[in-house]
Amino acid sequence: MSDSEFPLVQFMREGFDPVAELARIRTEQPVFPMEIPGGQTVYLVTRYQDVRGVLGDHERFSNDFGNVIGLGSNQEDPGGLGFRDPPEHTRLRKYLTPEFTMRRLKRLEPRIEAMVEEYLDRMEAQGSPADLVESFALPIPSLVVCELLGVPYEERADFMKISTDRFDFTAGPEASLQAINDAMTYLTDLVGRERQNPGDGLLGHLLREHGDDLDDRTLASMADGLLTGGHDTSTSMLALGTLWLMDNPDQAAKVREVDGYADQVVEELLRYMTVVQVAFPRFAREDLELHGHQIKKGEMVLCSLTAANRDPELGQDMEQVKPGRETAGSHLAFGHGIHRCIGAPLAQMEMRIAFPALLRRFPNLHVAGEVPFRKLAIVYGVEKLPVAW
Repeated sequence: MSDSEFPLVQFMREGFDPVAELARIRTEQPVFPMEIPGGQTVYLVTRYQDVRGVLGDHERFSNDFGNVIGLGSNQEDPGGLGFRDPPEHTRLRKYLTPEFTMRRLKRLEPRIEAMVEEYLDRMEAQGSPADLVESFALPIPSLVVCELLGVPYEERADFMKISTDRFDFTAGPEASLQAINDAMTYLTDLVGRERQNPGDGLLGHLLREHGDDLDDRTLASMADGLLTGGHDTSTSMLALGTLWLMDNPDQAAKVREVDGYADQVVEELLRYMTVVQVAFPRFAREDLELHGHQIKKGEMVLCSLTAANRDPELGQDMEQVKPGRETAGSHLAFGHGIHRCIGAPLAQMEMRIAFPALLRRFPNLHVAGEVPFRKLAIVYGVEKLPVAW
């Protein structure tokens, strides 16, 4: 088969696993040219070391759509920090980095525990069966972002609807785009109010410490980037992780009963699931060579995080979940380099709290119907997860 017949292979899965064709490409043609609509050639990178190399090389590869393919300036880009290059990326990220240290995040831990227990109470009160996505996996990340940013309690229900609507593609792209616009409108307004009376959340901290350096729109865009990066991804991990644990009751029992074991399971499930299937696209800053392929300045490179995290180079039996691997911290589920997900510690904290609490509340939780997996999704997951107890 020709290269051009596989323009979507990086998004294809069979259950938890990437399709076999992706592993073949990783073995036989680790830099894989694909022709996308419009005739442009895109290069798919699949081996662990190559992916790590591209993601860590911001000198030769750019994230900035505006500078590379003329889609507008940095201030107009669609992806917050993810589509910015240094020095602008460096300037903005330095404001956020202190907010995501474990010391700062520790203040959120009691609130996350309380949120998890509240929604478990609701699930129990509504009774079995339930859709775990709707009842648990979807609202928890949204509420965590509310708590992080400092969204007022009385506005959280409306904010949750805005934040979840943007990831609901069943209503069509126009509805999703409208939800994104609504989120930016709300966040810009919230920043304006926080500037007048800074609260205890991230926005309040940033405005108190750096308010003169950040205009309302930029700060709202940063907040929206945190929402985009931390909502759908965490929802997918909570759902997929629960599904795997229900399929592996011995592991579920250890998560439920052994203090600290959830840390090992979470780290390995992040690698195994790799819900963000490809990293933000990179563009060659100059003509360069990658595994014998001549890549021209401005051409796009896609890094398959899914393929990289299953690369045998990382260890034995990478197609299996083995908590406690020696290479546990080496996975690329959060990316790598200057664009590594800044919210990774928060996402890990959510899962370390949520999985044991869920399994302790419902020790005989089990699948109660067909589980529809997403098709050709950048963020992999399930559409719903029917469970019973």
